[in-house]
Amino acid sequence: MGRNRCLDGWLHRPDQTAQAAPALKDVHGETKPLQGLGIAAAAEATTLLLLVGVAVPLKHLGDWPAAVQVLGPIHGLAFVAYLWLVLQSLGAGLLSRGEAARLALSAFVPVAGYLVARSLGRRTAEQPSRGQWR
Repeated sequence: MGRNRCLDGWLHRPDQTAQAAPALKDVHGETKPLQGLGIAAAAEATTLLLLVGVAVPLKHLGDWPAAVQVLGPIHGLAFVAYLWLVLQSLGAGLLSRGEAARLALSAFVPVAGYLVARSLGRRTAEQPSRGQWR
């Protein structure tokens, strides 16, 4: 019984809830995370196209495996960074689960990253900036 009172007191402290609400409001008004996600989507799509369209043919047709050895890790870094930003945007409440799943799956389609970047660009253009909320 003493433990429940302690947990209830911790969960319902007015000073903690007053600090959490404005931060959540600011995150939804901020468009920079979505702009960064759009840039990461375009970068991931570009590295995927370069890897599949240039480096792999050079490896197999031109007998030059160094292209894949260079572009492979670059694409891997771009892919992981993009998925990290998708997860961060989901955690911040900027994306729904369905949107995050679609964005994650789009990373496997070579041209889809450009469509995602365009879509996120439109979405950020429609949202008012933080200064317009006041």
